[in-house]
Amino acid sequence: MRVVIALGGNAMTGDDGQAGPEDQRVAVDTAMQDVADLVAAGMEVVLTHGNGPQVGNLLVKNELAASVVPPVPLDWCGAQTQATIGMLVLNALDRALVARGVDRRPAVVVTRTLVDAGDPGFASPSKPIGRFLPEDEARRLVEHGQTWQDRGARGWRRVVASPEPLQVLDAPAIAALLDAGFVAVGAGGGGIPVVRGADGTLRGIEAVIDKDLAAALLARSLGADALVIATDVDHAMIGFGTPDERAVGQTTPAELRDLAAAGHFAGGSMGPKVEAAIRFVEQGGRLSAITSLHRIGDAVRGTAGTVIQAAET
Repeated sequence: MRVVIALGGNAMTGDDGQAGPEDQRVAVDTAMQDVADLVAAGMEVVLTHGNGPQVGNLLVKNELAASVVPPVPLDWCGAQTQATIGMLVLNALDRALVARGVDRRPAVVVTRTLVDAGDPGFASPSKPIGRFLPEDEARRLVEHGQTWQDRGARGWRRVVASPEPLQVLDAPAIAALLDAGFVAVGAGGGGIPVVRGADGTLRGIEAVIDKDLAAALLARSLGADALVIATDVDHAMIGFGTPDERAVGQTTPAELRDLAAAGHFAGGSMGPKVEAAIRFVEQGGRLSAITSLHRIGDAVRGTAGTVIQAAET
């Protein structure tokens, strides 16, 4: 069984959200125990992951050093964090597999994701990233070509495009690793955003790609049987925060789309996860699930979390 697991940011930071080096190392060590159990059970596993806190750290360094060295563009930030988080995952998963007597090794692919240079998001960037800054500091970064918006009393904040992912360009390399017996790690942070020029060549671009939508795209490209989106809750919820709150268990793409249309899933958090899970099954995947990290094994078997499968005919 081939499974793509999208690890949320909570799997890469401390319980309090801290993203210091030791916080990240401990969090990744913990996450890889659950992943190693799946590998030990004989599953082909591909990991992808978020990188928001890590990119956030790089952006702060950009801001503090903007008057000394040019800021590093977002595609570079994506590549750096893919490699850094990948190294943590390699070491942690190696240890976990050795402890279980499993003769499998992980490998990381620095992965690019193609987007359309004409995507509407580039004309009106709206995805906020990084911290709030005073106007004078923000304007110094505007001089380097960045887009910042006045957000009132809290200060100014950078906004970027979040275009639709079209193709995970390095999926064939990930597939080759799987076929060779590796546990593959790729498309971290949704992939490094690139666009294709009129001459067919690729170049990086300033953007943030939703990692769950990219995970669904990667899973389809690899012919995966299942997509599991690991987050910090056991289920997607409807009526969240109200007396009528309840968990969504077994469901179909159509049922979940109706719930999404009714406004049950917040656009900046659960919404993209639900959309990614729906897309994977709509486009031929056997099963997708949204659940907490420690229940991913049961989710793959369809017995835990919000499990989406096509309606029986």
